[in-house]
Amino acid sequence: MDLVLNVSFPVFGLILCGYLAARLGVLGQQSTQALNGFVYYFALPALLFVFVARAPVDRIFYWPFLAAFGGGYAITFGVSWLLFRKLYAERLAARAMRTSNGVFANTGYMGIPLASTAFGDAAVLPAIMATVFVSVVMLNVAIALIELDVAREAGGSRILRDVGLSMVKNPIVIPVALATVFPLAGWTLPAPVAKFCDLLGSAAGPCALFALGMFVATQSLRAGVGEAGLISFFKLIVQPFVTWLLVTYVFELEPIWAVTTVLVSALPMGATCFVLAQRYEVLVNRTSSATVLSTALSVITVTLLLAWLGPSVP
Repeated sequence: MDLVLNVSFPVFGLILCGYLAARLGVLGQQSTQALNGFVYYFALPALLFVFVARAPVDRIFYWPFLAAFGGGYAITFGVSWLLFRKLYAERLAARAMRTSNGVFANTGYMGIPLASTAFGDAAVLPAIMATVFVSVVMLNVAIALIELDVAREAGGSRILRDVGLSMVKNPIVIPVALATVFPLAGWTLPAPVAKFCDLLGSAAGPCALFALGMFVATQSLRAGVGEAGLISFFKLIVQPFVTWLLVTYVFELEPIWAVTTVLVSALPMGATCFVLAQRYEVLVNRTSSATVLSTALSVITVTLLLAWLGPSVP
């Protein structure tokens, strides 16, 4: 119970503060974009860089984690894809967007501060690697599938271009790729650089949660509530359950990695889904509804999950 109170209250409390600030107009209309830009391009990359630069090589490429987290994503994606194919007669782009909504976890803005608050610094690296997986694999799978439909006339070159650009320009991928050089080469991060990244990165958690609340406040729950509920079910229930099965019965992970893997798989939809929907003009309103509903329901589901996972952490 102490874990639930000490984690759920501050984490969801910060999200609520951001939500209220946006709804009440306390910080002005441009605040959401400004704060989100600070987190996405400065604070979060600094946090990722310093943690990965200090990490052991065998934990950056921790294959049981990648297999368990990736397996939970792949199985949930496949099952929901088949279900949505039966339920909705639609183009490939719409099905790809809807299915991606059901597996794309908010690991960066919510997962890293949540894991850190719940289980300490030892859980930050697993949450970071989950964020990298989401950015490298999940995002680009969604882009490629949508482009297969949207850009049929342009052929494969446009698909490769868009996937390549998303990798090169991604502020999540770049600092991790640069930081990996340090453990691989056996180098120590220079003290001034480490201090700078620690200072800047320390703002990532609270600012990300606040920015998430502000983002949710700008979305609406007006279109496709039933569909949003189904997507939320896959995101908050099915995916963490499948991941838990893999962690428990298939892959052997260290305890802190195991619980963090399940935790980050249980997070609500990431805001990137809405950005992607806007970019391609696919299911924009329905993605907005699913973002709001999954985030709201996660207050209950993630709190219950923390109460269940807490005793298994050494």
